[in-house]
Amino acid sequence: MKDFEFTELDKEGRSTLEVIAKADNFNKWMYHTIRPYCSGKILEIGSGIGNISKFFLESGADITLSDIRKNYCQYLKKSFQDFPNLNDVLKIDLIDKDFEEGFKLQAHSYDTIFALNVVEHIKEDNLAIKNCKYLLKPGGTLIILVPADRFLYNSFDKALGHYRRYNKSTLQSLFLKNDFTILKKEYFNIFGKLGWYISGKLQKNEVIPKGQMKIFDKLVPVIKHIDKLFLKSFGLSVIVVGKINKK
Repeated sequence: MKDFEFTELDKEGRSTLEVIAKADNFNKWMYHTIRPYCSGKILEIGSGIGNISKFFLESGADITLSDIRKNYCQYLKKSFQDFPNLNDVLKIDLIDKDFEEGFKLQAHSYDTIFALNVVEHIKEDNLAIKNCKYLLKPGGTLIILVPADRFLYNSFDKALGHYRRYNKSTLQSLFLKNDFTILKKEYFNIFGKLGWYISGKLQKNEVIPKGQMKIFDKLVPVIKHIDKLFLKSFGLSVIVVGKINKK
């Protein structure tokens, strides 16, 4: 939407989202990876400019979008206002000190919540998971995708405001602390590790170069098979899916 004005806040994050928005193969891959675990009334935390949201809306999913930034929320409302299955667009800060009071109308309302590349931006990550649980129905499902491998932390991470990178164990521990049963844990995007290392660690870029992302996106059909070949045993990201334990 060329007529929409963004503020200068989150300049690197916005630039990254815009670069990734054009990587249709990559976005579809991520969508199809998490879609089997999404059902019922869905909430996306950190929708950004809707790179993944659009696939859920186009599929007819019963979904609410959200972001911490007001300008992104405005953008999402304007971009997707014609979808009748868009329930709402909410401004959500997962570590708001008055979270339970502020979102009491949404408490225990969602069957599924997913947050892709969000939790790494939050210093109090355990609190973020706890508040996601507050919004889920009993037996609800939470899906979290975050950057993997501490060794890969570089200029990209710093520019994007990442506090940390995770592995299966550290991400799983957040779920277990909050009384979730683990349904799935796996790495995602093996090939992306090489690009992240070269572009961020060696070249010290702060924004993903458009040309590099374009080449990567063309290779996604092959990269998907490489992930399967290595049994998703390592990757640029890690995904954990958990279900709330019913009392």
